[in-house]
Parts: sequence; structure tokens; C-alpha cells
Amino acid sequence: MKKLSFVLAAAGLMTLAACNEKPAETAVENATENAVETIEATADNATAAVENVTDNAAAAVENVADNAAAAVTNAM
Repeated sequence: MKKLSFVLAAAGLMTLAACNEKPAETAVENATENAVETIEATADNATAAVENVTDNAAAAVENVADNAAAAVTNAM
């Protein structure tokens, strides 16, 4: 939702920039840069989340294997 609001804000500011107003051009550039930074941050966060899920899944598999080995050892 935040991405959409940034994109809409950038589109509105680009409309103002068409009037050849310098402050509007600066605002459009700032809005565009902010939108890009937000998208990059979202991508970084998604990557970190995927890495965390993968690490947690690997740890869970190792725990299951360790528990199974311990159960076999304890059964003897």
C-alpha cells in the first residue's frame, strides 16, 4: 500500500512538473528517489525474510534428525 501511495504521489508531482515550475521538478525528483529507495528497502527486507525462513527450516530439519538419532540411542 505504501508503494502505491509513493507512486501516486510521484505521478501527481510529475503532473505539476509539466508546468515548468522548478520547485515541482525538485519535488518530483525527490518523490521518485523516495519511491526507488522504498522499493529497494522492500526488496532487501524480502531477501532477509527468505534467508531467515530458509535458515529456520534447515535448523528444524537438523533438530528432527538429532531427535530421531537420540530416540534410537535411548531405545537401545
